[in-house]
Amino acid sequence: MPHAVSMPATGLQALILCGPGSSFPTFISNPDENPKALLPIANRPMVWYPIDFCYRTGITNITLICPPSAADAITTALNTNPFLTGLPHPRPDLVAPQDLDLNTGTAEILRLPEIRELVTSDFTVLPCDLVCELGGDKLLQAWMVKAASLPDLLGDGEPPYCNGGLGVWYETKTATPIKGEETDFIVTAPMPPPAAPPSKDSLVPHLSYLTYSMPKDSLNDLMDQKKSFPIRHGLLRSHPKLRMLTTHRDAHIYILPKWVLNFVQENERLETIGEDVIGWWAKANWETGLSAKLGLSKVIEGRHETPDADKSARGSVGRADSSPLNSPFIPREHDETSPPPAGFHKRQGDGLLSKPREPTIPPILAYIHPNRADAPLLRRVDTAQLLLAISLQLAKLPSVEETGLENASPFAHNRKVAYPEGVKPRTTITRQDSLIADNVMVEEKTSIKESVIGANCQIKEGAKLFQCLLMDGVVVGKGCKLTRCILGKRSEVGEGSTLTDCEVQENLLVEPRTEDKDSKLMSSSGLEASEQEMQEALDDIDEGDGDATMLG
Repeated sequence: MPHAVSMPATGLQALILCGPGSSFPTFISNPDENPKALLPIANRPMVWYPIDFCYRTGITNITLICPPSAADAITTALNTNPFLTGLPHPRPDLVAPQDLDLNTGTAEILRLPEIRELVTSDFTVLPCDLVCELGGDKLLQAWMVKAASLPDLLGDGEPPYCNGGLGVWYETKTATPIKGEETDFIVTAPMPPPAAPPSKDSLVPHLSYLTYSMPKDSLNDLMDQKKSFPIRHGLLRSHPKLRMLTTHRDAHIYILPKWVLNFVQENERLETIGEDVIGWWAKANWETGLSAKLGLSKVIEGRHETPDADKSARGSVGRADSSPLNSPFIPREHDETSPPPAGFHKRQGDGLLSKPREPTIPPILAYIHPNRADAPLLRRVDTAQLLLAISLQLAKLPSVEETGLENASPFAHNRKVAYPEGVKPRTTITRQDSLIADNVMVEEKTSIKESVIGANCQIKEGAKLFQCLLMDGVVVGKGCKLTRCILGKRSEVGEGSTLTDCEVQENLLVEPRTEDKDSKLMSSSGLEASEQEMQEALDDIDEGDGDATMLG
């Protein structure tokens, strides 16, 4: 039976964005019936992981956001999937805004009426493909200590607003890097040392001011255009000590103050949270005049009216001007040690809930996840290679049965082989690095090593699997040899087949004795034009010819 969350509520809301999954073409041929959020990672639905992160953080006001076309599939999963029905109370809500489609940007989502009405407090935004073993409560505590404002947390919510934000980045060049994984370019500045040393498990030592952020691809395009690596002089004057990172990736974990909704509303050209909202906010803390162009000062002061002159100025801000060095300007004056933005901690009188005398732009902080062997797992799983790698990594976690509930990882399964009765004698299963789900039938003389097997799968006699991921309902024929393969739901591999580094589409039958390598095995069904579509195309051609004749 699911239990209520015992951790005290944080007062924050969580928005989990369930995107289209365009990077999984083999397994999401129909994103409406099988959306990305329901793809299995180590036998759990993908969306289970960010939901679990919220509960471990103490956030119980959780909303999943998806396009209307995917709402039925996700609703069904929330009501039937045993991992999702076993979630604590209160359960997550699902919102499918009418104008949300597969091409809507993440910042544009915050502009939708349903979302603006939904968000009533500071909030966190998470992707549905996040796997984060890090304790979210520690992340939230670091935000409260270094970026949040007591008047905003405990006050009446009146402007000027003082709460800052926080984003999370992690290193991609790990012991087992994934080829082609996206990375970002970020520039950070050190924070002043704390008056008292933080506790051993505090994340505060890993915090810094974010001064610049953009995808690595955008940086490469900029350098090709400029034929150099451009840095604004004002950035160096404001922050003499800078740290530039090029192999880290934005985890898309954002803790944001409620006023960000108005900031996004004021700037219609902001399309994404990571590149646009966070990127421009970071620059506005050191680039003179930028906060006025963006209307950020008005938002902080609680003025939502947008004069025509300001609209014109804001419209001039675009991606073409995203370089840190495009034009000279007068920088702000800061100390050598990168102190907080001027006036951020200045209060009126001695009251704890008094507001600053002069409203200033609150900081946006960056948490840089340490790259240690014993560091908690933190990755986004948005490609097939990452899906396989992270699933196999999670399969190596000791089960709750082995370690006990108190010492187990939050991602540990109860047992490595959920249905031992289905495993016949004379089989080889390396339990220390494999996961076998419920109702899996494993016949004799099979070998399963470093693999994850989904529910209701059948592994026929003599099959050999190494570093494979099988989704629910897969059938592997007699004598098959599969190496580093991902098999979609209800697919079947004919007997005697040998596949290496292959992806098999859901519901696909692979012919017996197939030999293939480095391939995406997909059905051509649905790619051909139907008779009706062909007739409509011919009619369009005939109409076009008629128009040309009439025009002479």
